Amino acid sequence: MPRKLTDDEITALLDSRPGWAILTTIDKDGFPHTVPLGYFRMNGDVVMGVRDGTRKVANVERNPNVSVMLEEGSTMADIRGVMFQGHARIVREPAETLELARHGARSRGVPESEWPTAPRPGATYIYVTPARTLSWDYGDSASDDE
Repeated sequence: MPRKLTDDEITALLDSRPGWAILTTIDKDGFPHTVPLGYFRMNGDVVMGVRDGTRKVANVERNPNVSVMLEEGSTMADIRGVMFQGHARIVREPAETLELARHGARSRGVPESEWPTAPRPGATYIYVTPARTLSWDYGDSASDDE
């Protein structure tokens, strides 16, 4: 059985990732819709830049309950990950999209001189506030038996 990651391990995993996570929304027929998206974190929340008018945007507007998952590893001996279940909102307001774009640039290590100074036309974000966090680490599962 896998062990749960500590809060510090979850933070380290999120910060070590190249910026991709799996978002699952619920479509109009009640089926899961799962897609990979770039992400960054802001105040413990997960933010994903998206194109407006896509299915995932429509799904969030209809039902804000989503999950976001990150996982790494290639065998049962080294798989670990985290899943947030939470509430999402669509951000389109220009001042807030600019704030998010600047925060995203900072989190990717973009020099401040290159941060956006105006909102990008059509910029849209999915902003997820976690309600529940689940994690797993199969690489350390042997230590649970001791």
